[in-house]
Amino acid sequence: MTIQSAKLNNLFVVKLSGLKGCSSLAQCYTCGSCSSVCPVEKVVPGFDPRKILHMVTLGLERQLLTSDMIWACSQCQSCVDVCPQGVRCSDVIKALRGEALRQGLVDQDRMVNLGFLAKVDPEKCVACLTCVRLCPFGATCIAETERAYIEPQLCRACGICVAECPAGAITLVPSLEQRGLSELCEWVTG
Repeated sequence: MTIQSAKLNNLFVVKLSGLKGCSSLAQCYTCGSCSSVCPVEKVVPGFDPRKILHMVTLGLERQLLTSDMIWACSQCQSCVDVCPQGVRCSDVIKALRGEALRQGLVDQDRMVNLGFLAKVDPEKCVACLTCVRLCPFGATCIAETERAYIEPQLCRACGICVAECPAGAITLVPSLEQRGLSELCEWVTG
């Protein structure tokens, strides 16, 4: 990958360092401890927390915020305990996701395709209120169309509504991590 200096935001690392959990971001010296313990790195091709942090320090804001890679992290925080510099990789990735959302670089369709937002098929929904009663995050409601609606800002993609919907009207695409695990399982058992 060729890096063009005109596409770099030299203040990006400063901007992110001011966000919750990101204060030690500039202390990363890319030792690879985070990558060595990352379970997602093992199953999602191209995902590497060390690479993401390095891209932040280089100022590759646009490339990161439009990339699917920031959405692959499972937020397990395994990386936090092993970092010798106290950099909280998972918090940095969470901040990157927040920036992508804030800047409008992620729409509902992309969130659905990444496995971060459940989707209701209005043709199948019978407005039984099961999803509304069972959602622990208050993400589901019955819309003016008299069909279930999932509020994107509240959905945590837990899958409860999918499992419990008696009409089978709600779906959730597997996350990048789940897809990687499925491919690994197929390779091992295949």
